[in-house]
Amino acid sequence: MADMRAFRDAVGGSASGGPGGAASELAGQLGVRTAVLLEGPSDLAAVEALAARRGRELANEGVCVVSMGGAMSVGRFAALLGPPGLGLRLVGLCDEGERRFYERGLERAGAPDAGFFVCVRDLEDELIRALGTARVEEIVGAEGDFRAWQTFLHQPAQHGRPRQQQLRRFLGTKKGRKIRYGRLLVEALGPEDVPTPLDALLKSL
Repeated sequence: MADMRAFRDAVGGSASGGPGGAASELAGQLGVRTAVLLEGPSDLAAVEALAARRGRELANEGVCVVSMGGAMSVGRFAALLGPPGLGLRLVGLCDEGERRFYERGLERAGAPDAGFFVCVRDLEDELIRALGTARVEEIVGAEGDFRAWQTFLHQPAQHGRPRQQQLRRFLGTKKGRKIRYGRLLVEALGPEDVPTPLDALLKSL
């Protein structure tokens, strides 16, 4: 039986230059109505973690969460999934510094940008600010990364930098770490602490 993962894989293949027939067929079978466009897999992990916390099964609601592999890919994904392609409703998150790529890509695809919510720097930065640096350091320690964190802090490049910036950089220093902490930081949030862009995105679905 087809599932949303198969559709997501088919979309990725089409965006990389492959045929689009499989994605179109799966979209019909699965009743996909909305695509959530995200820059990377850590954002995807965070969105899915928050949806799970709120008792939502996005796939069952016809919502596919897509990691595009970078902001500059938004034009391809918007053309494939939006009005020129499958005709899905497009929503998502973007970083303030990448906003122009989204605006241009969505405009070319004839898709509205009202459903895209902007993070000041990126979603990791929003989550660290929401939790506070002390709480994030507690989570790092509980996950067995305390020694790696201390080693990181002793690097000359980190001396004198604000703790929030250090934590944000640390999360990106090892493959897979941002994805793991994207989920963990969301799971640690209080109900009233969810960053505004992430909260708004989930409420829009």
